Parts: sequence; structure tokens; C-alpha cells
Amino acid sequence: MANTIRLDKLLGHTGWGTRKEIKELCRSGAVAVNGISCRDSSRKVQPGRDAVTVKGRAVSYEEFYYLMLYKPEGVLSATEDPRAQTVIDLLPQQFSGAGLFPVGRLDKDTTGLLLLTNDGQWAHRITSPKKHVPKVYIARVAGCIPEDIGERFAAGLVLDDGLVCLPAKAVRSGEQELTITVQEGKFHQVKRMCAAVGLTVEALYRMRIGKVILDRALTPGAWRPLTETEREAVFASSGTD
Repeated sequence: MANTIRLDKLLGHTGWGTRKEIKELCRSGAVAVNGISCRDSSRKVQPGRDAVTVKGRAVSYEEFYYLMLYKPEGVLSATEDPRAQTVIDLLPQQFSGAGLFPVGRLDKDTTGLLLLTNDGQWAHRITSPKKHVPKVYIARVAGCIPEDIGERFAAGLVLDDGLVCLPAKAVRSGEQELTITVQEGKFHQVKRMCAAVGLTVEALYRMRIGKVILDRALTPGAWRPLTETEREAVFASSGTD
């Protein structure tokens, strides 16, 4: 049978518990396949063809998930941490077994657009500097913004550790505000780039990746699935980058 998956793997992927918990769930008679009780958690099923329910609730299976999250301040861009809340902790139970991870990272105190997926190839296309996917940030800064900041960013800044940044874009968008576009995501990169021209970043917000802009309907900590169009739009330039 083509495109089959074990029932326990399907249920684990959709957040119904550990393999042991799912085995007990099946034994209890709570799981049905095509309307018939299934007590064998190792049974093969065909997603999209076989109807699986748990306690009467339909189970919807997708191999890959693609989510947009409004990352709030104080939350780690990580899959787990023993001491701090992570972006994965903000998601509902249905994603607990799907292996989601953040695409790139935002610093703990940085807010804004963060993508989450379990599709490693898709994520690599976004994070690889060779793909030149633009990421756009709004930075509130302290210090005197240099008149030639645009030229200095475009030339490729050299950071304090000798790292040579790819050409970037910096446009003054307020009295103490910059709109910064980068094509890579090194550790604390935007903050370090600003420091290289004598500025201190006081607040940093990522508004866009490719052509995908953070949904204004989302509040900090909220998420929604990406549309199929958005999944490809992350690889596109806005035309002004």
C-alpha cells in the first residue's frame, strides 16, 4: 500500500501522546479507523484516505507544517530549554509530536516574525546566506546615526571579531529608527552591525522575510499557518532590497 504510516506514528505526529500512551489509547477502544474500533497501534493507515478518529474526534494529518509566529520579548528561539519558555511552548498540543523548530532565530529580547516548520529542506533554503533571502528589521537605536550609514551597510561591514558581513541595507525611517535588511543571520548580527557604526540597538523587531510580512492580526505569542502562496513568497525579494 502506497504512502502508508503506522497508526501510532500518525497519532504521535498530531499530538496524541507518546507511543506508550497511544498504545493504551488504542487498547481502550478510543481510536477508530474508517469508523471501526482499532486496538492495534501498529496498524498501517493511509493519510488522506483512511479516516482516523480519537474519542470521536477526527484526526487531521499533515507531513509538514509551516507556521508564522509573532515572537514576543523574553521567549527563546529554541525547541526546548529547562529554565526558560521557548517558542515551541507557545504552540498547542497538536504540534507537540511533529518535530517543529524555528527557522533561524531571534534573540530573546527581539520580537516579530518567526517561522516554524518541520521541513528541514524548506528551512535551509531560508537560512542559507547563499539563497539571499532578505530579512527586514525595524531597529530603535541610541546614538548619532551616521549620514553615510546606507553606504557603509551596502559595502559590507566588518564586525569586531573580523566577520565580514554580506552587503546589507540600512534606511533611516524615524528620528532614532532604522529599517535594516540583511541576507544572513549570524549571532546578534543586526545589533553588532549597528555597534560597528556607533549605535546601540534598544529594540529590534523583524517585520518581513522575503515577501512575507508578519500578519497584523497576530498579537505577541499568536500564530497561524502559512498559506501555500506564502511558503514560496519567503524566497522572493520585495523588489526594493
